[in-house]
Amino acid sequence: MLLNTYTIEIFNSECNPLAITVHCFAHLDQDIEPVLPYLNSVLGGFEYTKNPPALAFKLHGKLIAVYPRKIAVNALKDEIEARKIIEWLKREINDAWGKRSEIKPSYEGIPKPKVIEILKLLPQTNCGTCGEATCMVFATRVAEGVKCAGDCSTIEESKREKLENYTRQFKLDD
Repeated sequence: MLLNTYTIEIFNSECNPLAITVHCFAHLDQDIEPVLPYLNSVLGGFEYTKNPPALAFKLHGKLIAVYPRKIAVNALKDEIEARKIIEWLKREINDAWGKRSEIKPSYEGIPKPKVIEILKLLPQTNCGTCGEATCMVFATRVAEGVKCAGDCSTIEESKREKLENYTRQFKLDD
């Protein structure tokens, strides 16, 4: 077992003290740096950095960042939810560490779509029917996986298909 103990710190956002969600840090009593590339393979992190070592991924609308001595989670309902997620992650960390001989470590994040490539396929009319102020904002939202090609009602059919094919390679459009 690599990770045994930690302490949890729950706090409100400093920039938005009236927010209804809380954030947490789990301060790890053990250094888990060696497991990060294995955990990245198992959980499919969208961001992996080598220096400093860190893994970030999204889960159920939460952004989770894992560092050698700390885990950060945002947008939590309360401390109970924080503890559930940290305990789940502790199990994932220890499971990945226990099975590391069977897992190919990954030192890369998943590829990301380019906003400019998405924008090239859009009508660029800034009509707002998608619910966004401009096509650039819409393209950014597509790149984030929040919007999809079908959310643009004025896109040409051939360009919609190209956009779906482009985003599908990033698993953003099903």
